[in-house]
Amino acid sequence: MSKRLSIPHAAPEGYAALRAVEAYIQQSGLPPLLVDLVKMRGSQINGCAYCLDMHSKDARKQGETEQRLYLLDAWRESPLYTPAERAALTWTEAVTMVAETRAPDADYELLTKHFTDKEIADLTILVGMINLWNRIAIGMRAEHPVAKVEAVRERV
Repeated sequence: MSKRLSIPHAAPEGYAALRAVEAYIQQSGLPPLLVDLVKMRGSQINGCAYCLDMHSKDARKQGETEQRLYLLDAWRESPLYTPAERAALTWTEAVTMVAETRAPDADYELLTKHFTDKEIADLTILVGMINLWNRIAIGMRAEHPVAKVEAVRERV
C-alpha cells in the first residue's frame, strides 16, 4: 500500500476544525484513561494500525496497564474494566458499528446509569471522532512509526 495525500496539507482549515474538536474532547471532563480506551476500542473495530499505535502509547503515558490494553478486544470476558468503562465500551461498539446495531436503547440506557447527559454527549462525540480519524488514517494510508525494525526482524 502506498501513502496517499496528507489531509493537513491538502485541507488545513478542515484539519484545524478536526483538531479543535479533539481539543474539546480533551478538556471535556471525560477521564483521560476512558478517552484512550474508547479510542483504542474504536480503532480495534475499524482495524486502524496507525491509531492503535498512537493511542496505545497515549494510554500508557496516562498510566494505563499493558494487561488492560492487551485484553481490550475481549473486555466483556475480563474483570479488569469498571462498570462505567463497560458502559462506554458498549456504546463505542454500538456507535462504531451503527449500521448493524442501530445504537440499541439498552446500550444507551446503560450509559445513563454511569454518565451525565453532557458526558454521554461528549462520549458520543468522542466515538464519532475516533471513527473519523480512523477513516482518515486508513483512507490516506497513514503509517505508524516502526521502532528498531532490524531487532524485530531478528526475532522472527
